[in-house]
Amino acid sequence: MIRRFNRLPLRSRLALLTALAVAVAVAASAFACWFLVRGQLRGQLDEALTKTEVGARYATLALNNCRESDASTTQQVLPGAPSGQVVLSDGRRCVGPNSQPVEVQGADTEVAAGVREQALHDGTAKNGQSVRVLTRPAGPGIAVSVSRPLSDVQAQLNTLALLLAAVAGIGVVGAATAGLGIARAGLKPVDRLTDAVEHVARTEDLAVRIPVEGDDEIARLSRSFNAMTAALASSRDRQQQLIADAGHELRTPLTSLRTNIELLVRSEETGRALPPEDRRELMDSVKAQVVELAALIGDLQELSRPDAAAGAAAAEIVGLHGIAERAVERARLRGSGLTIAAELDPWYVRAEPAGLERAVVNLLDNAVKFSPAGGLIEVVLRSGELTVRDHGPGIPDDELPHVFERFWRSPSARSLPGSGLGLSIVARTIHRSGGTVTLRTADKGGTVATVRLPGAAAPPPAQ
Repeated sequence: MIRRFNRLPLRSRLALLTALAVAVAVAASAFACWFLVRGQLRGQLDEALTKTEVGARYATLALNNCRESDASTTQQVLPGAPSGQVVLSDGRRCVGPNSQPVEVQGADTEVAAGVREQALHDGTAKNGQSVRVLTRPAGPGIAVSVSRPLSDVQAQLNTLALLLAAVAGIGVVGAATAGLGIARAGLKPVDRLTDAVEHVARTEDLAVRIPVEGDDEIARLSRSFNAMTAALASSRDRQQQLIADAGHELRTPLTSLRTNIELLVRSEETGRALPPEDRRELMDSVKAQVVELAALIGDLQELSRPDAAAGAAAAEIVGLHGIAERAVERARLRGSGLTIAAELDPWYVRAEPAGLERAVVNLLDNAVKFSPAGGLIEVVLRSGELTVRDHGPGIPDDELPHVFERFWRSPSARSLPGSGLGLSIVARTIHRSGGTVTLRTADKGGTVATVRLPGAAAPPPAQ
């Protein structure tokens, strides 16, 4: 049943649920109304019984009638006399004139015996009719029961039940119709959203936008869809740009590598050996180009991973001063003839160790690349701020906004080795660790790279 319901269209489900909710509400109201009217009608009947005057004269007449004939006969008729009977304490009854015998109950004999002041209950007459009975004492060992039929009350209740059922049926049908109309009107924005999603799935057109009206849930859903398609479009544009830039960057080393290999192959095929010095230079060039390609591919792999995958390695508490010290040692090996002065205070951060070390190495590689021969590079870590300062040509102010863009390289640095991805990787790694990185021109020439990472001067206590 539930599966069938779930297979129905959303409009039909909303209409059915609306009709069901109205049906339950109408049914509850109808039952409450019926029971309320029933109570009022029975209350009026009880009030009429209590106002009926019976006394010793009626009891004497009923007792005389009981002596002269069977209790089920009515030989003497008293016009205007109430319908009732006399109940004795031993359970016998004496029926009065113009009356039908009514079944004697225990509450009636208790009233005759003086145990109770009166009894009010439903009963059954000899002819099977349901009656309402009121029993009151009429003397020692005697009580008078007055009864009235419940048929009038029941007839009114039956009429009321039919009326309420008709009203409930009309209400449910009207509610279902209104629910279907409301569902159609309310789901129009969902229809527009569905059409847009189907259009995107069919055409891969991420420029589709849904008009947003109001601040309700549908408007929030539309805004979320628009934001999602905009993010997807931006991601696709970045991906296409990355592919185009990567192809452009790979073309030059691949072309050079192919040329060098073709020279080596041609030398072997023709039997004309290259001079040893030329061959050595050619092999060094091939080796350098392979290393450059490997570095470029590694950088592309790092940048192509989404943030979730890039941060898949568990972050841990590491000493930034230790990472900077190892990076300085590597930079000293690469920058022979340069002086690298390091002043590193202890600072512990939560980060991915390998990624953070690579970011610091990239900063130092940049400083080594642009430092003049015999130059000085200053590395300082103090209070969570790591600065790398070189004394090279510096970066023009108009180029500073672009230094962290992928594949961007200063016109003056395009002849130097590199892919233009190092600083992009630095920015991504530092931001993922909750820090910031900036580059600025130093006061007396050169460039200052500043990295700020949240942390503490002492490691946290072991858990």
